[in-house]
Amino acid sequence: MIVALVRTALAYLALLVLTPTFAGAVIIAGLLGRRDRGGSIYDLVPRVWSRLVLAAAGIEVVVHGDEHRRGDRHIFVANHNSGVEIFALFSRLRWVKFVAKAELFRIPIVGRAMRYAGMIPIERSNHAGARASIQRAGTVIASGASVILFPEGTRSRTYDLRPFKKGAFVLAIETQSPIVPVAVHGTLEIMPKGSPLVRPGRVDLHFLPPIETAGKSYGDREALAAEARSRIAECLRREYGVPAPAEKAETAPGAYI
Repeated sequence: MIVALVRTALAYLALLVLTPTFAGAVIIAGLLGRRDRGGSIYDLVPRVWSRLVLAAAGIEVVVHGDEHRRGDRHIFVANHNSGVEIFALFSRLRWVKFVAKAELFRIPIVGRAMRYAGMIPIERSNHAGARASIQRAGTVIASGASVILFPEGTRSRTYDLRPFKKGAFVLAIETQSPIVPVAVHGTLEIMPKGSPLVRPGRVDLHFLPPIETAGKSYGDREALAAEARSRIAECLRREYGVPAPAEKAETAPGAYI
């Protein structure tokens, strides 16, 4: 417990010190009209910020399937158990944008920096707004960046996968971008939903073989969601003994993202 308390204090201190510093740098770059591209400040800041926060928390990130995270214009879909996942993914991916809940964009300084960095706000309770966010993500992909989405839509208290919502897969079809399923393990032990404590530990990121979308149409969205969910579930079962999810409800009926 003492170790967890110390690491929690260090992680929050790092967030408190680093976030406004890096956010300010991004805002200045935005005001100066700096172009968003691979290797730019908008690419470097999320990665460096995440790595420093993870280091302060005592969290190691281990990548499996390194060859599948390379390249551009990918749609990464991952399981979601903790706020730690976004740090882990940002720390190991290049020129990637995150579809994030709109509340984060209302935080002073941080929200403005997120907009300049090309992050995409979404109101999940508003179907039309969610659809507009997916269209904005399509513009981001057209520029050459990749996008991270959590198709479960919210954090789970176990590694059992929730039904997948359809927005990520509609985006993949519309942009003809490969879907890279990512099985994440370890975040539940480090910082489960509802806990303010950060425990040191290891996060494993399994980048699985891409699911190609060339030639796919809107009618294929549920099949793509089921395939991505099945691959993540199989990896978690094979590597960590997580029981396979029920076959029913492969996608969330009526849900978009």
